[in-house]
Amino acid sequence: GQPDTTCHAFVGETVILPCTTTSPGELILSNSKLYWQIDSVLVHFFHNGQDSLKFQDKHYHGRTSLFLDQMKHGNFSLKLSNVQFLDAAVYTCIYKQTGDHPNQTQKSKIKLILHDNFLFFNVSGHSQTSFRSPADAPCLAMLPLSFHLLVTLGVWHL
Repeated sequence: GQPDTTCHAFVGETVILPCTTTSPGELILSNSKLYWQIDSVLVHFFHNGQDSLKFQDKHYHGRTSLFLDQMKHGNFSLKLSNVQFLDAAVYTCIYKQTGDHPNQTQKSKIKLILHDNFLFFNVSGHSQTSFRSPADAPCLAMLPLSFHLLVTLGVWHL
């Protein structure tokens, strides 16, 4: 099916792929499983109240994290740092509640589209980000600070 959300990012950025649950009240994380995956590739796995990255695909090693302080409130968004062209894909966020509660599974799909930095800068160094529409607002992307400084100081040359 179609993705629920589409995110845009530049190579080298950190991007936050949004995923939230609609469950009322605080979640019991020790009774929760959270999978982030691309088809059968495991991007990030959380269960029994903690990250479980033993079977994480090596391409994502050290580049993924969750917002642990916000998870009990239903924020399962994935922070992916130093994004690469190979990261462009449709990600599936799967949340399962286990234990005494009735088994409940929620899924959402997030499409990540990557752009090459150099295609979106004109000669004067001004960013051409008009392709980001308001519909993409939930996806937060952050450029490394050093890149911003280069642009701000006007030492960015093509």
